[in-house]
Amino acid sequence: MQRARFRFYAELNDLLPQPKRGQCFSHAFEAVASVKDTVEAFGIPHTEVDLILANGKTVTFSYLLRDGDRISVYPVFRSLDPGPLSCLQPRSGGEMRFVLDTHLGKLAAHLRMLGFDSVYRNDCGDEVLAQVSAAEQRTLLSRDRGLLKRSLVTHGYLVREAQPREQLVEVLRRFNLSGSVAPFRRCLDCNTLLQAVPKDQISHRLPPETRKHYDEFHVCPGCNRLYWKGSHYQRMAVLIGRMIDSVRPAAPKSLDH
Repeated sequence: MQRARFRFYAELNDLLPQPKRGQCFSHAFEAVASVKDTVEAFGIPHTEVDLILANGKTVTFSYLLRDGDRISVYPVFRSLDPGPLSCLQPRSGGEMRFVLDTHLGKLAAHLRMLGFDSVYRNDCGDEVLAQVSAAEQRTLLSRDRGLLKRSLVTHGYLVREAQPREQLVEVLRRFNLSGSVAPFRRCLDCNTLLQAVPKDQISHRLPPETRKHYDEFHVCPGCNRLYWKGSHYQRMAVLIGRMIDSVRPAAPKSLDH
């Protein structure tokens, strides 16, 4: 019987069984096992891991465990700069784009409200979600650990919070998105970018009070839904402002200090 010692850091401990949290523990193994398979067997999807050290040296997910190994596992870095260390999670090179599982419909609407490209359908199976994530390089947001363990998924995040607004704050913090918010540019229903439309072209569709008090309108080219800056817009604008202020990141710190 061979043994390796594991230590998980920061929020990864929340995903471990209670006896293994916050401490170094021994793990016995017989057959050849990769560090990725072993970490996921502990209940942690590979999408949550950004750095693995084996005996003090960085390794990839394909690293095969050896007897006597000391394995340190770190989450995705937020406020620390890992410097020259090799990180496992791909870095986004442009606009963040998401695909969400069937349990996160309200979160999808909130992300769309803030302007983020967020694919959601309530009838998509796990295989389709994984395929969309891989094919379109979208970050898969899910509450399902098993879905995020699929090898096809390279961009993903396990949403911890249960309530939609708390989920939104969590995602904004996780991906440092406070500076990328562009509210009210997407349809909340179908994710399509909105287009400005002259009032006279859609006035026949407006309630009398709306026609009287508002002049600026947008239409969704995908589902034809109309949008204007009514009282609901004003309330949501205030909420968005407060939310962005609460998640603005602090200046990053270097591991060298």
